[in-house]
Amino acid sequence: MSYVAPLKDMMFVLEHLADLPKVAELPGFEDAGLDTAQAVLEEGAKFNQDVLAPLNWNGDLKPSSLSNGVVSTTAGFKEAFRQFGEGGWQGVQHPAEFGGQGLPKAIATPCIEMLNSANMSFALCPLLTDGAIEALLTAGSDEQRERFIPNLISGKWTGTMNLTEPQAGSDLALVRTKATREADGTYRIFGQKIYITYGEHDMAENIAHLVLARTPDAPEGVKGISLFLVPKYLVNADGSLGKRNDVWCASIEHKLGIKASPTAVLIYGDDKGDVGKGAIGTLIGEENRGLEYMFVMMNAARFAVGVQGISVSERAYQKAVAYARDRVQSRDVAGSSGSVAIIRHPDVRRMLMSMRAQTEAARALAYVAASACDAGHYAPDAETRKQNMAVYEYLVPVVKGWSTELSLEVTSLGVQVHGGMGFIEETGAAQYYRDARILPIYEGTTAIQANDLIGRKTARDGGAIAKALIAQIGNTERALAGTGNGELEAIRKQLAAGRQALESAVQFIVGSYKSDVRAAFAGSVPYLKLTGIVLGGWQMARAALVASELLASNAPGTDAAFLKAKIGTARFFADHVLSQASGLAASITEGATGVMALAEEQF
Repeated sequence: MSYVAPLKDMMFVLEHLADLPKVAELPGFEDAGLDTAQAVLEEGAKFNQDVLAPLNWNGDLKPSSLSNGVVSTTAGFKEAFRQFGEGGWQGVQHPAEFGGQGLPKAIATPCIEMLNSANMSFALCPLLTDGAIEALLTAGSDEQRERFIPNLISGKWTGTMNLTEPQAGSDLALVRTKATREADGTYRIFGQKIYITYGEHDMAENIAHLVLARTPDAPEGVKGISLFLVPKYLVNADGSLGKRNDVWCASIEHKLGIKASPTAVLIYGDDKGDVGKGAIGTLIGEENRGLEYMFVMMNAARFAVGVQGISVSERAYQKAVAYARDRVQSRDVAGSSGSVAIIRHPDVRRMLMSMRAQTEAARALAYVAASACDAGHYAPDAETRKQNMAVYEYLVPVVKGWSTELSLEVTSLGVQVHGGMGFIEETGAAQYYRDARILPIYEGTTAIQANDLIGRKTARDGGAIAKALIAQIGNTERALAGTGNGELEAIRKQLAAGRQALESAVQFIVGSYKSDVRAAFAGSVPYLKLTGIVLGGWQMARAALVASELLASNAPGTDAAFLKAKIGTARFFADHVLSQASGLAASITEGATGVMALAEEQF
């Protein structure tokens, strides 16, 4: 079975949870309402289902390869990328003045989801290009923007993010790549970067590398890092491509998953190009502010990686459902004369419901976050912008960390539903499991996201944003309580317990951050998971409330089966996922002693 975009669920979330109609009231988005979203998503579904999804399996079997410094991508990728660019898909959320469609992030997010569900290895190239565009829009000079952004949006060129070095890992204070100033205002870049996604490939005519490096007189640590734009081919004044720059691919990694995506080791300053020794780059923004600018790119990438977790979960769920319907084995526990499709067995249903419910909850939370980002940038009122941006920034590590962690469970369950056949590569279930494993690691591990959520996003403001969200959950509880509906009451009960658990965790973190910082961070990942589960459960509860109201209205065109499934899935999430909240809260508020119990030599 191939991929089928879940358009009905996407549109339901956009309309009723992410409130796209309200986003369409923001200046510049007046034409970005539900009709536009429906049209864009339907076209996106066709491209992803028909062009990209069929390439996913072959990319796993015949990944990118390196020969004499040249990377060849999987057969079909180059042509698919040409179609991707010509279709305008790189520019969905980027400004029209540079050739983009200028649509809100709320519409771009389901487009990104479909792209990654269809073919995650392929989608990584646009993901990094999006980040490069965002960084240039934020800090690039007029010349850099005009010369590079239109070509990045059109798909003629692609972008990369060059942070990591062999000795540095996630600790960017240890970056050693050097940038020396030239008389003409350019810089010569020398160093080695590793884990560079699509650092070399054959799908575009040029690659714009965004590189962290130090100038000779830079301060130590992260305060001395600058950001440089280093193209694979220099760009002439008329926009044509010039000399080959001194940046080279030394190797590509052999990986557990996302095999078709070339992950490169790049060498700057090997004296192999046409420009002499040292790659020529231009400074982005000001010296020593590189990490600040790179965080723009990293934040965009972190959100997108969270969406990748949703995407691969959706693909694994669809595959598992198709198999469960076809696979006949064992009699029904309630009694039958012969074997039945395994979807009839209660535990298979439990696994499928777990996959479905967690994917839908994560999708809803990500779309709501995207909507907050739109309001954070474009709301006319400054205070509204500030509040929405604070909510978005709080949610980014949750979307990234929680959605990717649950993707491991969902894709693992997908293998389990297949049984022994899931362990055999020919069924395809294992690819999603392997592809998902990188997601909690790259663009900042789950612990890095959790530490960010603890320190910058919760303790720094005394838990103000977290408490504001908790208050909104309380509003939903009261709405559920007034319905007299038994299903909604059961959801309300678990949501209330989840809210109380999150409230106690926030209170503990804010208090212990000052008195015992190790205790606060010992529970950081459980706190991230708790936050995701409760906020995801909140979105599922909101969805159930809306579905119940729509069912009661019995309006023409009402899809009763879809709406009843919404309520049933929300009930499952409440009973089986939200119910974990109190245990997670206990591990946060009482578990630090156990985490730190052993001395280093006892391990």
